[in-house]
Amino acid sequence: MNREELIQEIKAIITSNKTPKIIREQLEDYHENDIAQAMQYLDVKDRKKLYRIATVTMLADFFEYLDEDEAVRYFNEMDIRKVADVISELEPDTASFILKELDKDKKDFLIDFLNPEIRKEIQMVSAFDDDEIGSRMTTNYIVIRENLTVPQAMKELVTQAEENDNISIIFVVDENNTFYGAIDLKDLIIARKTDNLEDLIMTAFPYVYASESIDECIEELKDYSEDSIPVLDNSNKLLGVITSQGLIEVVDDEMGEDYARFAGLTAEDDLKEPLALSIRKRLPWLMILLGLGMIVSSVVGIFEKIIAQLTIIMAFQSLILDMAGNVGTQSLAVTIRVLVNEKLTAGDKVKLVLKEMKVGLCNGVMLGSLSFIFIGLYIHFFKARAWLFAFSVSGCIGISLFTAMLISSAVGTLIPMFFKKINIDPAVASGPLITTINDLVAVVTYYGMSWILLINILQLS
Repeated sequence: MNREELIQEIKAIITSNKTPKIIREQLEDYHENDIAQAMQYLDVKDRKKLYRIATVTMLADFFEYLDEDEAVRYFNEMDIRKVADVISELEPDTASFILKELDKDKKDFLIDFLNPEIRKEIQMVSAFDDDEIGSRMTTNYIVIRENLTVPQAMKELVTQAEENDNISIIFVVDENNTFYGAIDLKDLIIARKTDNLEDLIMTAFPYVYASESIDECIEELKDYSEDSIPVLDNSNKLLGVITSQGLIEVVDDEMGEDYARFAGLTAEDDLKEPLALSIRKRLPWLMILLGLGMIVSSVVGIFEKIIAQLTIIMAFQSLILDMAGNVGTQSLAVTIRVLVNEKLTAGDKVKLVLKEMKVGLCNGVMLGSLSFIFIGLYIHFFKARAWLFAFSVSGCIGISLFTAMLISSAVGTLIPMFFKKINIDPAVASGPLITTINDLVAVVTYYGMSWILLINILQLS
């Protein structure tokens, strides 16, 4: 069954005339994400029916898979007290993000209505900036003291598992709540009663600090294939964990932001956002690129006399510009991906530049050679020019293409490195910016070569 059929099936269950108990039992057979996706296909009346039928825990599970805008819209359809109950069941990071989107009066009421312990957890997560890893942690984890016996640890696990379902890794702290290590659930289960708990603890277990930026620690988190990574404060006290699901969301968000910047946007676009907001996101870069485009056009104007003497070269300008832009964008994409690794040395960066230039060199030689042959034949047969003239022009185009591709590869690598060096996100060195700069490189290369080779040396004008 495909996703569309599944959603229609869920919709049919919710809108049916069956008793609330039967509807609730049938919905339990579906994944929460599928039900969350089906909610947008229901009208307000049927969604309100779902709010009444589903338990608070079920609703919280659905809301974990909604984005903040959808969650706020659905919360505005619900009774305020039920909203408070649902928020109490959400992961603290999810609740924090949703509360930020609610209007102030409703947000203040909900916070006051929450259980003090839950309120404290949400406020702790909310205290971190959106770009800090602490804003993505959850307090849903199992924690035990380091001085317990194996039977005591098992008993504590069973007790805490009633409230926390992230049980694959058990975290260990000392009497001051300072992080001590972690125990794999499997190791604890197969341990004998007489075994020493200390022998099961992985004291070198990876961790991150809550105040670390997501950009800085995301690669480290990805390197460890753990279900949960502990998040500590600056005193090494355990605050929460970042789960594998949370990590996926973080990576997805970061990729969305980088893709947006790569496309020349100030932030990720959204189908549902207002027109004015979309314009504000796109306009700044477009204005910058307009200025750069004017510079490129001005440079073309400098070569006006060359174009007047040899008008045929104008027909192949777009070929040089497009290929230079394409090569630069390819190098940019590779470089941004590599620069994510914070452990990259100066030697590694030099190797990257040289590698990209070698790729540009080899591709330039091959494509330049093909251009020399096919453009020469095109000019001779379709433009009725002499063989010498045709292949002189195509030779100039081939050399210009080769040179522009080589330089563009270097530009597409060096610019994001420069941005990284001055502590600006290298994704800001976006595709449109690189393309515009490489247009400038290509124009100067192409018309410069035409002036030197075709007009001054071969005197074809």
